[in-house]
Amino acid sequence: MVRHIVMWKLRDKADARLLKERLEALNGRIPGLLRLEAGIDFLASEQSADLVLVADLESREALDAYQRHPEHQAVVPLVRDATVSRTVVDYET
Repeated sequence: MVRHIVMWKLRDKADARLLKERLEALNGRIPGLLRLEAGIDFLASEQSADLVLVADLESREALDAYQRHPEHQAVVPLVRDATVSRTVVDYET
């Protein structure tokens, strides 16, 4: 299994709820995606990201397929336009 974690700093923190909804709507729509959860930071420290995504996928191949999938690609511009910075980590569990 692969865990895919992405953290974003947003231009406007008010966008976090919409992004969370759009990202979590990918659940059940992409083969190989076992679970996807998005969370909104409540601490708002200087080091905090505003939004995090944690996704579990069947394999590295499933991660590649997820990233190319049209449902995921449809959300990418929305997230990209709202983002100041992005950090990613992918690892096998």
